[in-house]
Amino acid sequence: MGPGNRPLDLEWLEDFLVLAETGSFSRAAKARFIAQPAFSRHIRSLEEWTGVALFDRSAHPAVLTPAGERFKPLLEDLLGRLEAARLKTREAHDEAATGLRFAATHVLSFAFFPGWFSRLEQTLGPRTVQMHSNNLEACEDLMLQRGVHFLLCHGHPSVPGRLEASGHPMRAVGQDTLLPVAAAQADGTPAFHLDSASAKDDLPILAYHPSAGLGRLLQTGLRSRLGGDAPHRTVFSAHHAVVLKTMALEGRGIAWLPRSLVAAELQSGQLAVAGGDNWALDVQIRLYRQPGEMTASAEALWSLVSGGASG
Repeated sequence: MGPGNRPLDLEWLEDFLVLAETGSFSRAAKARFIAQPAFSRHIRSLEEWTGVALFDRSAHPAVLTPAGERFKPLLEDLLGRLEAARLKTREAHDEAATGLRFAATHVLSFAFFPGWFSRLEQTLGPRTVQMHSNNLEACEDLMLQRGVHFLLCHGHPSVPGRLEASGHPMRAVGQDTLLPVAAAQADGTPAFHLDSASAKDDLPILAYHPSAGLGRLLQTGLRSRLGGDAPHRTVFSAHHAVVLKTMALEGRGIAWLPRSLVAAELQSGQLAVAGGDNWALDVQIRLYRQPGEMTASAEALWSLVSGGASG
């Protein structure tokens, strides 16, 4: 049986795109929720089906061969058309379908999304929403695998993400600020302050895990401000801002947290800003969409957001 006559499993095509994105068989297998040996067999089977090698395995990370580079955009277009066909078929079955699928980082899923979407519904009308709340990397994986219509996350112009590279359109739907905060003392001042004389005392920092989305923004946006002139030590790290907020409230150190997450605690006096304006980082709240055609409901939301009516 020649390559053109071999059966083709569509799962192999999704596997190919994830491996092309990550360059790592182990990471790609994890993202696809299958064992690495099985994942490797899928890629080999796809190469047998095409009749050519699609990846250069001698490179680290693995890179596409010229044939793989040619195959990738054709495959993305094909899968996009298949997804559009599937969605249109569903809509034909039920024209009243209004469901929307979102992925959102943990902090935005409850600190921003509810109010923002309620304002949109005043124009769109009621919609059924399926929300996937996770860390940024997992949300990006869902978008790249076309598991959701939209992704809501923080972003900064100086820190391009995976979705920019893959051509996903984006709109800024809000603004936020990452503020250094610490537990407030009885007089309302922070227990630790980046600009005080005590900075030489090796300030305790509550940090994001390096792979966390907000951690990536801070590493780039504030790198020049966290150099040798600002002694500090990381005493705790976590992926999620909510965890760091809890530790800050316990008086364990300084954490950079979104204003949208700590506005109530700042107003009540439980937390206080622990540095001047030069220590804050303004960030965008971004909405990404699938690059291909979506359902009528999803396209209506995007049109509304693109028209500046998102609030």
